Amino acid sequence: MNIALDMTPLKNPKSIAHRVRGTGFYIENLKRSLLQYYPNNKYTFFIRGEKLPKDVDLVHYPYFEPFFLTLPIFSKYKRIVTVHDLTPLIFPKEFPKGVRGKIKWELQKQALKHVDGIITDSVCSKNDIIKHAGISGNKIYAIHLAAGDEFKMLNSSKFRPKDDQPLAEKFQSLRKKYNLPEKFVLYVGDVTWNKNLPRLVEAIKRIDLALVMVGSALMREDFDRLNPWNKDLLNVQKSVEFDKRIIRLGFIPQQDLVLLYNEATVFAMPSLYEGFGLPILEAMSCGCPVISSKEGSLGEIAGDAAYFVDAYNIDDIAGGIKKVFEDKSMQKSLSDKGLLRAKKFTWKKTAEETMKVYSGFAKPSGF
Repeated sequence: MNIALDMTPLKNPKSIAHRVRGTGFYIENLKRSLLQYYPNNKYTFFIRGEKLPKDVDLVHYPYFEPFFLTLPIFSKYKRIVTVHDLTPLIFPKEFPKGVRGKIKWELQKQALKHVDGIITDSVCSKNDIIKHAGISGNKIYAIHLAAGDEFKMLNSSKFRPKDDQPLAEKFQSLRKKYNLPEKFVLYVGDVTWNKNLPRLVEAIKRIDLALVMVGSALMREDFDRLNPWNKDLLNVQKSVEFDKRIIRLGFIPQQDLVLLYNEATVFAMPSLYEGFGLPILEAMSCGCPVISSKEGSLGEIAGDAAYFVDAYNIDDIAGGIKKVFEDKSMQKSLSDKGLLRAKKFTWKKTAEETMKVYSGFAKPSGF
């Protein structure tokens, strides 16, 4: 097969957010996994606007935005598109479309209906696409993602003897670099409404613990303060600005993030909605105890390996974090369960299931 994969988010200078997390992570790992496990195929990596070779069997658009024209309506090629989630359509009050957005969504919805297959990250997202885009479930394939291979529990983790001097020095250097307290709650992700950060921040204040927050949006200054999509970003920045218990790191290098997951006392992600919830798997892969809600896909991904809280109840979030934070045996139990759970998600499996979708639509070799 000759598979064309759209790399536009990684190459477009306007798409830096995609390159840092989310879509960029998906595209890079999918590309790497396909090349590693299916090297006999031919791959064409292209940027939107480039002319494709005539022998392309199918085109995969690995990202989709409902309010932007990311997917052509018609094509002479077989087409697969990945729709990670439809959060703005599920919560229209919190993510208003505007007139242009409404028009673009109608165009994008038609484009979705004309593609040959849709890949999405979870069964939850598959059901959302059926409901909000009016598309038959027969053409939608739920394929789970996985944490990157670099996310793993290190020998000098809090649950193992710290007998590895070089690693111990790395942790010491990390604490000094970011001025980290001895124990802390970790959050990694965006600051959109569905992330539920105002409630998480308030919960942390009530139980008087340290919260370390990682995510490029947390440090942004150049955002539209009148855009309702940025309401929580504005509120969170104001509420934590002078609070010494809350440390905003913004974007950090991947190697530092792995160390941070390993050093955190607990990881908290009480989202109001997720289409997948990748940071949960990253934390579990590093042996960090996870506190999560069951909203959206989070229950599907976390299984029995997280301590669940009510995302809409600040007291429940606070109580859950405090309980796990202070209970070493519970931390160890969640860490062990998380490590086992994370092993069920691999990029080899993601590549295999993606290739099955490709094979169902690509024309046979030689035709």
